[in-house]
Parts: sequence; C-alpha cells; structure tokens
Amino acid sequence: MSKYCISLFFLLVLVTVRSQSKPITTKPIDTVVYKQKYGLRVGVDLSRPIVSFAQDNYTGLEFVGDYRLTQKLFLAGELGNEKKTKQEDLYNFTASGSYIKLGVDYNTYANWYGEQNSIFIGGRYAFSTYSQTLNNYQIFNSNRYWSPTEFTPGSDVAQEFGGRTASWLEFVFGTKVELFANIFLGGSVRLGFLFSDPTKDPDFHDLFIPGFNKVTEGSRFGVGYNYSLTYFIPLYKKAKKLEEKVEETDDTIEE
Repeated sequence: MSKYCISLFFLLVLVTVRSQSKPITTKPIDTVVYKQKYGLRVGVDLSRPIVSFAQDNYTGLEFVGDYRLTQKLFLAGELGNEKKTKQEDLYNFTASGSYIKLGVDYNTYANWYGEQNSIFIGGRYAFSTYSQTLNNYQIFNSNRYWSPTEFTPGSDVAQEFGGRTASWLEFVFGTKVELFANIFLGGSVRLGFLFSDPTKDPDFHDLFIPGFNKVTEGSRFGVGYNYSLTYFIPLYKKAKKLEEKVEETDDTIEE
C-alpha cells in the first residue's frame, strides 16, 4: 500500500513541475468562435435598365454575381446583352450582342463582426459576340460650295457585319454595401484592354462592343461602370480566422 502511495506521490510531483514550466498568461483568453456567412450573391446592374428607359437608342441588361471562396477572395462574373444605335457625322450604325465576364474580387475592407461590406479590387477575362450594322452613310466631300451644311448622300441600305468576336481584360475597382439583411447595393469602375484589333475589318471598324463600351480610334483601352443590386444567399458558415500575434510582454510569466 505504501509503495502504491509513494508512486502516486511522485507522479503528482512530476505533473505539477511540468505544468508550472509552461508560460502563464494573465491576459483573458477569447473562447468565442466568430463565424462568417459563405454563399452566392446574385442580382442585376441597375444602370443599364435606367439608360434603356431614358434613351431610345439603347437597350441593355446585365446579371451580376459572386461566390465567396475565402475570407477575402470572391469568384465573380457578369453576363449581359447590349444594343446601341449611334449617329455620327457621316454614318449611323447599330451594335448588338452578348458578353460574359469571369474573374475574381479581393476585399480590402476589414469588416466588424457581422458586417459583410466590401471595398474590392479585381480582374475579369471578358468575351463578346456581336454584330455591327451600318444603317446609312454619307460621303465626305471637301468641295461643299453648293451644300455647306450637308455631305454627299451615300446609301440608306443597311449593311450588317456579323459574326464578330472580341476579348479583353478588365481591372475592376468597386464597393458593395449591405442596405438590409442580405441585400447589397454596389458600384464599380472598369478599365478594359482589348486583345483583338477593333480595326481589323477595313470595310467597317468596331465602334461599340457590347460589354466593353465605346471603342476609341487608335486605342485598345476602354472604360465602363455598373451599379448593382444583389441578394446574398447564405449556404453555410465558416469560422473566421483570427490573426495570431506572438508578443513578448510582461504579461507572460514563466516559473
């Protein structure tokens, strides 16, 4: 019996010494697990229906969406259709087609617990299929003595240049703010760079590419924007990763 008690005594001493050799911290330990919502956010771009209603020469619709991959990273994309008619000095044309954009967004904003707002930067690879229709045109004539305010009539017969494609990269900067529970209002500015040459067809150059916006002569850069209203569909929750910082302070005591 005494042998058993002596063995137990030495075991307790060993455990006590080992436990006291570990650092003792006086800081309170946060045991609360912070969980964030992960899921799919879908909606529409508000600017295109508004412009379609305000202008007779334009119709457009764009669906937007993103899916949260990590705490900061989102898979994002847009799918849309645009048709625009424009009158230039010498001609009138209509561009019509569809486009898709896929890429990622990175949230740079540090939310408080429970917030889901974002200030993000991102990138897209975009692809568009479209057609350009030359509705009518006039011929430029430098000798306009008898008609100083008009050009020489050309043709009123529409000519369609179909089967065109274009691809480009977009740099995106924007924000999304939660207005109500799971309802977000967003906006973004986009700078695009065309891979394809908008002047490749000598008969009629690309002047407006759906999804890319206006094509500027002699440049492959373009600027666009959108204002989105989206709804977040939560699918699951995941614990937020807390940043662990190891600091040597007087609060850590070793015995």
